[in-house]
Amino acid sequence: MSALFLGIDTSNYTTSAALADGEGRILLNKKLPLPVREGERGLRQSDAVFHHVKNLPEAARAVRDTLSALEDPSLTAVGVSSVPRDAEGSYMPCFLAGVSAAEMAAGSMGVPLYRFSHQAGHVMAAVSSVCASGGETWAAWLETPFLAFHVSGGTTDLLLAEPDEERGPARPSPGCRSGFMRRTRSCSRCACRWKARTRTRAA
Repeated sequence: MSALFLGIDTSNYTTSAALADGEGRILLNKKLPLPVREGERGLRQSDAVFHHVKNLPEAARAVRDTLSALEDPSLTAVGVSSVPRDAEGSYMPCFLAGVSAAEMAAGSMGVPLYRFSHQAGHVMAAVSSVCASGGETWAAWLETPFLAFHVSGGTTDLLLAEPDEERGPARPSPGCRSGFMRRTRSCSRCACRWKARTRTRAA
């Protein structure tokens, strides 16, 4: 296997861990929903962090079991959702649980750690689904501007994604998309990295 990536996301309602190869094939997609008591309207951040901390060992065991079944279980890099969206001041404590786990995994294995926004993950998941269905190639999405709607529990954004020469190579290495990075902008105020080489702002 030419490349292997671990992704971790601890959003407000799900603890997630995934493994994917350099061709975008999903080898593991472990999701552990956080419990919400009957009659409650949601979770306080302190409760979400607590449940993520409880769930992460189970997610780690799933990652271990999947890696142990591979001929070459060496990770290429680790990615983690570190903020809700690419906007100045965007922050939720629940993401700290995933960041801590990702830093430990990357540090212990001596591989790079990449931080992305939860919003960026949603957009790239949608792009991946379109590519998997045979509609477009990754290059078509990553080399040209496109519009993306992101509708979440608290925000609705129309994003314009554009190629960005400042981050990442113009082409990925053969069989691997790890060379792509993405810069995002919400309200044209701040920049963070996505999983592809683009600049995004509120359209």
